[in-house]
Amino acid sequence: MTICKPNDIKLHISSGEKLLGLDIGKKTIGLALSDASLKIASPVKILYRTKFTPDMAHLLAFADSQNVGGLVLGWPVNMDGSRGPRCDSVRDFAHALLKIRDIPIVFQDERLSTKAVESAMVAADMTRAKRAERRDALAACWILQSFLDYLHDHHITADT
Repeated sequence: MTICKPNDIKLHISSGEKLLGLDIGKKTIGLALSDASLKIASPVKILYRTKFTPDMAHLLAFADSQNVGGLVLGWPVNMDGSRGPRCDSVRDFAHALLKIRDIPIVFQDERLSTKAVESAMVAADMTRAKRAERRDALAACWILQSFLDYLHDHHITADT
């Protein structure tokens, strides 16, 4: 399997399989899970990074337990659309993961995801501690929901 174009993800996953959204940071990976119909994303948890191999074992065990057929990785492009070192890091993460597991991966623009999530949490009057505790999983949810909305808005099916 390789890194897919957004329009091709449904060609590589089986009916009823879910997508797992990842917000990849240096210290944490936020996780969000779609429903089986690929319409709704929900924040799940935050994986605190240690070393790549055990982190991937934990991530893939979770994916297996949830019937995940593909991954949506936040693509941290700069505000002007250019790719910086954070994109290189996410791309390297994806390639290293593909060496461990053959799973379809798609990148989703994550510009403003953390800002949108942070603004919503401030508006909800969450404490700094609660915001820090939930930020990455909510950002992963925002990234995944953006991708699911794209699929829905463009009527992407296995036949497209």
